[in-house]
Amino acid sequence: MIPEGLEKLPIQEWTNKHENFTHNLVPNTSFKVFNPTGASRRERYHKSTKNFQWLIKHGIDNNIRLRAMGSGWSFTKVGVTEGGLIDTASLNFSFPLTRNYVATDYPKQPQDLYFLQCGSIIYEINNRLSTKNPARSIKASGASNGQTIAGALSTGTHGAAFEVGAIQDFVVGLHIITGPNEHVWLERASYPVAAPKFVDWLDAKIIKDDALFEAALVSFGSFGFIHGVMIETEPIFLLEEHRKGDIPYNADLKKAMTQLDFSGLNLPGAGSNKELYHFEVLFNLHKFEKNNPSKGAFLKYMYKKPYQLPYTPVVRDNNFTYGDDLLGIMSSTLDRLGVISDLLIPPMVNTMFGLAFAPQPPQTGTIRELFNYTKFRGKVASAAIGIDIKDSAKVVEEIIDVNKKCPFPGGLSLRYVKGTKATLGFTKFTHTCVLEMDGVDSKAARTFYEAVWNRLEEKNIPYTLHWGKINFNLNKTRVKNMYGTANVNAWIDARNTLLSNETAKVFTNKFIERCGLDTLLGPIV
Repeated sequence: MIPEGLEKLPIQEWTNKHENFTHNLVPNTSFKVFNPTGASRRERYHKSTKNFQWLIKHGIDNNIRLRAMGSGWSFTKVGVTEGGLIDTASLNFSFPLTRNYVATDYPKQPQDLYFLQCGSIIYEINNRLSTKNPARSIKASGASNGQTIAGALSTGTHGAAFEVGAIQDFVVGLHIITGPNEHVWLERASYPVAAPKFVDWLDAKIIKDDALFEAALVSFGSFGFIHGVMIETEPIFLLEEHRKGDIPYNADLKKAMTQLDFSGLNLPGAGSNKELYHFEVLFNLHKFEKNNPSKGAFLKYMYKKPYQLPYTPVVRDNNFTYGDDLLGIMSSTLDRLGVISDLLIPPMVNTMFGLAFAPQPPQTGTIRELFNYTKFRGKVASAAIGIDIKDSAKVVEEIIDVNKKCPFPGGLSLRYVKGTKATLGFTKFTHTCVLEMDGVDSKAARTFYEAVWNRLEEKNIPYTLHWGKINFNLNKTRVKNMYGTANVNAWIDARNTLLSNETAKVFTNKFIERCGLDTLLGPIV
């Protein structure tokens, strides 16, 4: 009998948000999870914990693989399985913590902490935090905010806050359902967060272990069901966004790209009581020439400043959008035209780039006001490479060369992120440049991606791939080359420490098998 709070989903196939793939599922194995009725929020949360445990037992007893589904934002099959999907979008409790729920040796203030159920969407979190008294904010955000908190952190979603890091870098605690009769509160031993009273509220077993926590942060749903997430927030702040075109690709720009030294760019907007927060460089690969401003880069950068009223909130110009039908037609047309499509790609990209990335006056807003839309919508392709910033100019030049032979139906952007401690976080370099290649999904795009990855390997340039974006070349050898054998083994050992072999099989999918991350070992002793 299915308990209250679970509903069977009659789905046999599932398409991701960006329409990159449709995935077949085993019939009658997918469920929707929602908080059941109860006398209190705690009682309802506990019932959902029990329902996650019921699902794990159901998976074990019936030899079914399961995987939590958030918003379906990933471009890759990292978040799906060959069994059933568990829709967690209705699990969206969130609340701040009072002093008696916070560890006495927590190094910050209780108001910095905010607890979220796994289905809470980033955009909703921003809205809720903005209504607190005093108002709060998340520390950084990706460009699109439709992801759930569990999905975003589990794949390493990032922004371009080069002093902050990716979303998992302001997560400080995880409530994970690890078996039919087990669930744990996991945090770092070196960074205490939860008081015994909070762990009692969860009725969980507490584990304080840095290595286990760093492994679980970016684990793509393979460590069990993440039910709750503790994040650190900060007082609400403003971002002043600037966009500037006609930037020549020269020594000054390369110095900014490879060293985060912006002194030669003379960026407008600098002033007292501000700090540079976000730095992004965009290139049109089909309109590029060294030292030529009209064929150079487009910059998007933001200054962080204190929240102060009054200000005029940012208003996005939505006159030009990439409609789902338009991108679908472009993709189908490119596929059908084959080699002839190479002739169409440059003018198409020039038109899209000019409309999407036109200079505009400075605009001011909070994170929730600035990051609330998707740069490309519809049937799109997106791949992201993590590299050491010192290699960023070299990699751009290699990609420009690749594009001459394999024209890419899209644009190139570089964003800069503080390195992560997560064991398999793709922003692993101390100063990471995330080089993104966004465009129309087509054979041309995927041919280009493969050519870029092959070129980096030919040139011995270390790189990683975003777990949630297109990464079809990942395999066991490449994952070990990217992260090192010691880190891969540490991640596998952590998984086997938290999960029994029978539970681990429920949370195994073809993606981690392809990456060599499914090994069942004995727990660390």
